[in-house]
Amino acid sequence: MNRFLLALLFSSSLTVIFPQKINFEFDYAQFGYDSSANYVEFYYSFDQSSLEYVDTDTTDYVGGILHIEIIDSATSETIIDKHWIVNSEISDSTELTRNLIGILGFIINQGSYRATITGSDANNPSNNRTISELLFVVPFTKTSISLSDIQLASNIIPGSENTSSIFYKNTYEITPLPAALCGENQPILFYYTEVYNIQFSPYENELRLDELVVNSRGQLVSSKSKRINKSVDSRVEVGKLNVYKFPTETYTLILNLIDSVANYGVSSSKKFFVYNPSVVPIDTLQLTTSPVLSTTFGSMSEEELDDLYSKSEYIASEQEKDRYEALSTVEAKREFMYTFWKARDENPSDERNQYFLDYLKRITESNDKYSAAKKSGWKTDRGRVYLVYGPPSEIERYPNQIESKPYEIWIYESLEGGVVFVFGDVSGYNDYQLLHSTKRGELRDDSWIRRIAVQ
Repeated sequence: MNRFLLALLFSSSLTVIFPQKINFEFDYAQFGYDSSANYVEFYYSFDQSSLEYVDTDTTDYVGGILHIEIIDSATSETIIDKHWIVNSEISDSTELTRNLIGILGFIINQGSYRATITGSDANNPSNNRTISELLFVVPFTKTSISLSDIQLASNIIPGSENTSSIFYKNTYEITPLPAALCGENQPILFYYTEVYNIQFSPYENELRLDELVVNSRGQLVSSKSKRINKSVDSRVEVGKLNVYKFPTETYTLILNLIDSVANYGVSSSKKFFVYNPSVVPIDTLQLTTSPVLSTTFGSMSEEELDDLYSKSEYIASEQEKDRYEALSTVEAKREFMYTFWKARDENPSDERNQYFLDYLKRITESNDKYSAAKKSGWKTDRGRVYLVYGPPSEIERYPNQIESKPYEIWIYESLEGGVVFVFGDVSGYNDYQLLHSTKRGELRDDSWIRRIAVQ
């Protein structure tokens, strides 16, 4: 078995093989650390047959040099600039067919970075390859349900007792697959991800985890789902894909975590490559889709889509309402919801549509605060205003007036130079109705007090 030796210096000797161009691969995945940082793992792989083979009197070996540099895009500050030398002793020529695989991890604060990773032949540093990636760190362990990145692996051993392995994590031994290449020589692709804040939703319901695989043309190749209970607040999810029948192609693994009751969902995706020269490509795959498939909407049922549309209708235009009502297929409804919310995304460069997430959060808050008379909070007048305009700057409450029924005045200082909404408990069942507003387009009744006057 190859031994991994990390050293700063080593002696050189007679080189007996002239290698090919270095075959170096790199990948990374982010996992939750705390509310201000993520733990970022870097996976690397040196093809030993592309490294110079050194024969000495005592041992034969190959070696690689790994250099990682990470620079803060905002400040140009270098936060990581390190070299590692990785040696592998060779006992026979068959070991040259194996890869030198390793893992390094760092705690990195929230922000935008450029990561540059270089793999070099330790015995011929001019033989090297450099890979540069933009790295966006957005902490996972905040208040809402979230999914970590997906780590691809060539093997995962559950319940491993090899706790000293550099690949040991959360009771699993996970051998990275930095090249993300599988197929003829790697017929099974494994993956690992972490789920956080599972108990964020107040509803006592299960979550649904959808596993989807699409090819480069957006065609659905495989899909399956499982239920996740909410007995714990965080958990590990592992899975495997049998890719031995996949044609040679580029694919994307998509994991969607759905809370159908709270209308909340998060998604994580990872590209991988399949090389199966003996498999004949088939053009008649299951379903052709658009980018909607890689989002929360891509795995929603028609019932879930209709429910979300009902809650989104407050901010829809008349044309959008007419279009949705005319749709007859679940695929068309998924496309509509994807386009509807993408058009309202205030920061398209961020994969997380914060406007959509904030709206879903306000649905939950409305249900918590304004439900009345067996009516969900988002269906009430206060719930509608809260969804459309967000939380008010100030609320004046009058619950126990002698000459009037309970009422509230909501003040929005940032809307149209300052507007108010007046709600009154006309029915006496805590279902406050909108009586008056100075917001353009809303109900205006300057004599609103008469509607809640006690006779």
